[in-house]
Amino acid sequence: MNPFAQFRHSKNKNSIALFAVAIFALGIGASGCDRLKARDELNKGVAAYRDGKYDQAIEFFKEAKDNDPTLTNARLYLATAYATQYIPGAPSDENVRMGEAAVKEFQDVLTADPNNISAIDGIGSILFNMAGTPYTRSRFDESKTYHMKHIALKPEDPEPYYWVGVIDWTLTYRANLEMRGAWRLAHPGKPLKDDDPMPADVRPQYIKDNGQLIDEGIDDLKKALELRPDYDDAMAYLNLLLRRKADEAATPDERASLLKQADELVDKAKEIKQKKMETPAKP
Repeated sequence: MNPFAQFRHSKNKNSIALFAVAIFALGIGASGCDRLKARDELNKGVAAYRDGKYDQAIEFFKEAKDNDPTLTNARLYLATAYATQYIPGAPSDENVRMGEAAVKEFQDVLTADPNNISAIDGIGSILFNMAGTPYTRSRFDESKTYHMKHIALKPEDPEPYYWVGVIDWTLTYRANLEMRGAWRLAHPGKPLKDDDPMPADVRPQYIKDNGQLIDEGIDDLKKALELRPDYDDAMAYLNLLLRRKADEAATPDERASLLKQADELVDKAKEIKQKKMETPAKP
Protein backbone atom coordinates (compact mmCIF):
# COMPACT_ATOMS: atom_id res chain seq x y z
CA MET A 1 0.00 0.00 0.00
CA ASN A 2 1.15 3.50 -0.78
CA PRO A 3 2.46 4.88 2.54
CA PHE A 4 0.68 8.20 1.89
CA ALA A 5 -2.67 6.52 1.08
CA GLN A 6 -3.85 6.53 4.69
CA PHE A 7 -3.58 10.31 4.70
CA ARG A 8 -5.35 10.71 1.38
CA HIS A 9 -8.31 8.56 2.47
CA SER A 10 -8.43 9.43 6.15
CA LYS A 11 -11.29 11.55 7.39
CA ASN A 12 -9.21 12.53 10.38
CA LYS A 13 -8.36 16.19 9.81
CA ASN A 14 -5.80 16.11 12.61
CA SER A 15 -3.84 13.38 10.80
CA ILE A 16 -3.79 15.43 7.62
CA ALA A 17 -2.64 18.51 9.51
CA LEU A 18 0.12 16.61 11.31
CA PHE A 19 1.36 15.17 8.01
CA ALA A 20 1.51 18.64 6.44
CA VAL A 21 3.47 19.96 9.40
CA ALA A 22 5.89 17.03 9.15
CA ILE A 23 6.54 17.65 5.44
CA PHE A 24 7.04 21.37 6.09
CA ALA A 25 9.49 20.61 8.89
CA LEU A 26 11.49 18.31 6.62
CA GLY A 27 11.79 21.12 4.08
CA ILE A 28 12.92 23.60 6.70
CA GLY A 29 15.44 21.11 8.02
CA ALA A 30 16.95 20.52 4.61
CA SER A 31 17.24 24.19 3.74
CA GLY A 32 18.61 24.92 7.21
CA CYS A 33 21.27 22.28 6.67
CA ASP A 34 22.23 23.87 3.35
CA ARG A 35 22.52 27.25 5.02
CA LEU A 36 24.76 25.85 7.75
CA LYS A 37 26.93 24.18 5.14
CA ALA A 38 27.10 27.42 3.19
CA ARG A 39 28.36 29.31 6.21
CA ASP A 40 30.94 26.62 6.87
CA GLU A 41 32.16 26.88 3.26
CA LEU A 42 32.21 30.68 3.58
CA ASN A 43 34.41 30.48 6.69
CA LYS A 44 36.77 28.06 4.95
CA GLY A 45 36.94 30.39 1.96
CA VAL A 46 37.76 33.40 4.13
CA ALA A 47 40.55 31.43 5.82
CA ALA A 48 41.96 30.37 2.43
CA TYR A 49 41.69 33.94 1.12
CA ARG A 50 43.59 35.32 4.11
CA ASP A 51 46.31 32.74 3.48
CA GLY A 52 46.61 33.90 -0.13
CA LYS A 53 45.15 30.66 -1.50
CA TYR A 54 42.82 32.45 -3.88
CA ASP A 55 41.99 29.53 -6.20
CA GLN A 56 40.99 27.44 -3.20
CA ALA A 57 39.03 30.32 -1.72
CA ILE A 58 37.11 30.76 -4.97
CA GLU A 59 35.94 27.14 -4.87
CA PHE A 60 34.80 27.46 -1.25
CA PHE A 61 32.90 30.67 -2.03
CA LYS A 62 31.25 29.02 -5.05
CA GLU A 63 30.07 26.14 -2.85
CA ALA A 64 28.76 28.58 -0.27
CA LYS A 65 26.84 30.49 -2.94
CA ASP A 66 25.38 27.30 -4.41
CA ASN A 67 24.22 26.06 -1.00
CA ASP A 68 22.69 29.39 -0.04
CA PRO A 69 22.08 31.79 -2.94
CA THR A 70 20.86 34.42 -0.45
CA LEU A 71 24.22 34.54 1.34
CA THR A 72 25.40 37.95 0.14
CA ASN A 73 28.81 37.71 1.77
CA ALA A 74 29.61 34.58 -0.25
CA ARG A 75 28.97 36.49 -3.48
CA LEU A 76 30.95 39.51 -2.29
CA TYR A 77 33.92 37.39 -1.24
CA LEU A 78 33.76 35.44 -4.49
CA ALA A 79 33.77 38.65 -6.52
CA THR A 80 36.63 40.04 -4.42
CA ALA A 81 38.65 36.83 -4.89
CA TYR A 82 38.20 37.09 -8.66
CA ALA A 83 39.20 40.77 -8.55
CA THR A 84 42.29 39.95 -6.49
CA GLN A 85 43.37 37.43 -9.11
CA TYR A 86 42.98 40.01 -11.89
CA ILE A 87 46.29 41.57 -13.02
CA PRO A 88 45.81 45.05 -14.55
CA GLY A 89 47.18 45.17 -18.06
CA ALA A 90 47.83 41.43 -18.46
CA PRO A 91 46.38 40.46 -21.86
CA SER A 92 45.69 36.74 -21.34
CA ASP A 93 42.17 35.44 -21.88
CA GLU A 94 42.21 33.87 -18.41
CA ASN A 95 43.06 37.21 -16.81
CA VAL A 96 40.27 38.97 -18.71
CA ARG A 97 37.85 36.25 -17.61
CA MET A 98 38.85 36.87 -13.99
CA GLY A 99 37.99 40.54 -14.32
CA GLU A 100 34.70 39.84 -16.07
CA ALA A 101 33.80 37.19 -13.48
CA ALA A 102 34.39 39.72 -10.69
CA VAL A 103 32.12 42.26 -12.40
CA LYS A 104 29.38 39.63 -12.88
CA GLU A 105 29.42 38.54 -9.23
CA PHE A 106 29.29 42.13 -8.00
CA GLN A 107 26.41 42.82 -10.40
CA ASP A 108 24.54 39.76 -9.10
CA VAL A 109 24.79 41.25 -5.61
CA LEU A 110 23.36 44.52 -6.91
CA THR A 111 20.49 42.70 -8.58
CA ALA A 112 19.35 41.55 -5.14
CA ASP A 113 20.55 44.63 -3.25
CA PRO A 114 20.90 47.69 -5.54
CA ASN A 115 22.32 49.84 -2.73
CA ASN A 116 25.10 47.50 -1.62
CA ILE A 117 28.06 49.86 -1.27
CA SER A 118 30.66 47.08 -1.27
CA ALA A 119 29.43 45.78 -4.63
CA ILE A 120 29.17 49.31 -6.06
CA ASP A 121 32.75 50.09 -5.04
CA GLY A 122 33.92 46.68 -6.22
CA ILE A 123 32.60 47.20 -9.74
CA GLY A 124 33.95 50.73 -9.87
CA SER A 125 37.40 49.49 -8.88
CA ILE A 126 37.64 46.47 -11.19
CA LEU A 127 36.33 48.43 -14.19
CA PHE A 128 38.96 51.11 -13.53
CA ASN A 129 41.69 48.47 -13.45
CA MET A 130 40.41 46.84 -16.63
CA ALA A 131 40.17 50.16 -18.49
CA GLY A 132 43.87 51.01 -18.49
CA THR A 133 45.43 48.40 -20.81
CA PRO A 134 44.19 48.39 -23.45
CA TYR A 135 42.91 51.92 -22.92
CA THR A 136 39.11 51.71 -22.98
CA ARG A 137 37.40 55.02 -22.33
CA SER A 138 33.96 53.45 -22.02
CA ARG A 139 35.15 51.40 -19.05
CA PHE A 140 36.54 54.50 -17.35
CA ASP A 141 33.20 56.22 -17.92
CA GLU A 142 31.31 53.20 -16.58
CA SER A 143 33.59 52.98 -13.57
CA LYS A 144 32.81 56.62 -12.78
CA THR A 145 29.06 55.97 -12.80
CA TYR A 146 29.50 53.50 -9.93
CA HIS A 147 31.53 55.97 -7.87
CA MET A 148 28.78 58.51 -8.49
CA LYS A 149 26.23 55.96 -7.24
CA HIS A 150 28.23 55.73 -4.04
CA ILE A 151 28.14 59.53 -3.74
CA ALA A 152 24.36 59.52 -4.19
CA LEU A 153 23.98 56.94 -1.40
CA LYS A 154 26.65 58.23 1.00
CA PRO A 155 27.67 61.79 0.12
CA GLU A 156 29.70 62.07 3.33
CA ASP A 157 32.32 59.56 2.12
CA PRO A 158 35.43 61.19 0.58
CA GLU A 159 36.70 58.18 -1.43
CA PRO A 160 34.21 58.21 -4.33
CA TYR A 161 34.87 61.92 -4.94
CA TYR A 162 38.56 61.08 -5.09
CA TRP A 163 37.97 58.35 -7.68
CA VAL A 164 35.85 60.61 -9.88
CA GLY A 165 38.76 63.07 -9.82
CA VAL A 166 41.28 60.35 -10.66
CA ILE A 167 39.19 59.17 -13.63
CA ASP A 168 38.68 62.71 -14.91
CA TRP A 169 42.42 63.34 -14.73
CA THR A 170 43.17 60.04 -16.50
CA LEU A 171 40.85 60.92 -19.39
CA THR A 172 42.02 64.51 -19.76
CA TYR A 173 45.71 63.67 -19.39
CA ARG A 174 45.48 61.18 -22.24
CA ALA A 175 43.57 63.69 -24.37
CA ASN A 176 46.23 66.29 -23.62
CA LEU A 177 49.03 63.97 -24.76
CA GLU A 178 47.16 63.02 -27.92
CA MET A 179 46.49 66.63 -28.88
CA ARG A 180 50.14 67.57 -28.31
CA GLY A 181 51.25 64.56 -30.35
CA ALA A 182 48.97 65.52 -33.23
CA TRP A 183 50.26 69.12 -33.12
CA ARG A 184 53.89 67.94 -33.28
CA LEU A 185 53.10 65.82 -36.35
CA ALA A 186 51.45 68.81 -38.00
CA HIS A 187 54.38 71.11 -37.13
CA PRO A 188 57.60 69.16 -37.74
CA GLY A 189 60.68 70.83 -36.39
CA LYS A 190 58.78 72.93 -33.84
CA PRO A 191 59.49 71.78 -30.27
CA LEU A 192 56.59 71.32 -27.85
CA LYS A 193 57.33 69.84 -24.45
CA ASP A 194 54.63 68.23 -22.34
CA ASP A 195 54.84 71.05 -19.78
CA ASP A 196 54.78 73.84 -22.35
CA PRO A 197 51.56 75.88 -22.73
CA MET A 198 48.99 74.34 -25.05
CA PRO A 199 49.41 75.84 -28.54
CA ALA A 200 46.90 78.61 -29.18
CA ASP A 201 45.57 77.00 -32.36
CA VAL A 202 44.39 73.86 -30.53
CA ARG A 203 43.47 75.35 -27.15
CA PRO A 204 39.78 76.04 -28.02
CA GLN A 205 39.25 72.41 -29.07
CA TYR A 206 41.09 71.22 -25.96
CA ILE A 207 38.76 73.25 -23.75
CA LYS A 208 35.67 72.09 -25.66
CA ASP A 209 36.64 68.42 -25.32
CA ASN A 210 38.03 68.46 -21.78
CA GLY A 211 37.00 71.60 -19.92
CA GLN A 212 33.91 70.10 -18.29
CA LEU A 213 35.78 66.98 -17.10
CA ILE A 214 38.64 69.07 -15.71
CA ASP A 215 36.23 71.27 -13.75
CA GLU A 216 34.27 68.26 -12.50
CA GLY A 217 37.44 66.53 -11.33
CA ILE A 218 38.71 69.65 -9.56
CA ASP A 219 35.38 70.12 -7.79
CA ASP A 220 35.22 66.48 -6.67
CA LEU A 221 38.78 66.43 -5.38
CA LYS A 222 38.13 69.64 -3.46
CA LYS A 223 35.06 67.95 -1.97
CA ALA A 224 37.16 64.96 -0.95
CA LEU A 225 39.59 67.33 0.79
CA GLU A 226 36.73 69.16 2.47
CA LEU A 227 35.60 65.84 3.94
CA ARG A 228 39.15 64.66 4.75
CA PRO A 229 41.57 67.60 5.00
CA ASP A 230 44.69 65.38 5.22
CA TYR A 231 43.78 63.35 2.11
CA ASP A 232 47.23 63.58 0.53
CA ASP A 233 46.37 61.40 -2.48
CA ALA A 234 43.50 63.75 -3.32
CA MET A 235 45.93 66.68 -3.09
CA ALA A 236 48.28 64.93 -5.50
CA TYR A 237 45.58 64.48 -8.13
CA LEU A 238 44.17 67.97 -7.59
CA ASN A 239 47.68 69.23 -8.37
CA LEU A 240 47.65 67.21 -11.61
CA LEU A 241 44.22 68.47 -12.67
CA LEU A 242 45.20 72.08 -11.98
CA ARG A 243 48.03 71.53 -14.48
CA ARG A 244 45.46 70.35 -17.03
CA LYS A 245 43.43 73.45 -16.16
CA ALA A 246 46.53 75.58 -16.77
CA ASP A 247 46.52 74.42 -20.40
CA GLU A 248 43.17 76.20 -20.79
CA ALA A 249 44.69 79.52 -19.70
CA ALA A 250 44.65 82.27 -22.30
CA THR A 251 47.28 84.42 -20.55
CA PRO A 252 50.68 83.70 -18.97
CA ASP A 253 49.53 85.19 -15.63
CA GLU A 254 46.47 82.94 -15.46
CA ARG A 255 48.60 79.91 -16.26
CA ALA A 256 51.24 80.89 -13.70
CA SER A 257 48.59 81.26 -10.99
CA LEU A 258 47.21 77.78 -11.62
CA LEU A 259 50.68 76.23 -11.67
CA LYS A 260 51.52 78.00 -8.41
CA GLN A 261 48.42 76.44 -6.79
CA ALA A 262 49.49 73.04 -8.13
CA ASP A 263 53.04 73.41 -6.74
CA GLU A 264 51.68 74.41 -3.32
CA LEU A 265 49.56 71.26 -3.24
CA VAL A 266 52.62 69.12 -4.02
CA ASP A 267 54.46 70.65 -1.06
CA LYS A 268 51.47 70.22 1.23
CA ALA A 269 50.94 66.59 0.20
CA LYS A 270 54.62 65.83 0.85
CA GLU A 271 54.37 67.44 4.29
CA ILE A 272 51.31 65.37 5.21
CA LYS A 273 52.91 62.14 3.96
CA GLN A 274 56.00 62.86 6.05
CA LYS A 275 53.91 63.46 9.17
CA LYS A 276 52.03 60.20 8.61
CA MET A 277 55.32 58.32 8.30
CA GLU A 278 56.59 59.86 11.53
CA THR A 279 53.38 59.18 13.46
CA PRO A 280 53.27 55.63 14.88
CA ALA A 281 50.31 53.62 13.65
CA LYS A 282 47.66 52.96 16.29
CA PRO A 283 47.53 49.31 17.39
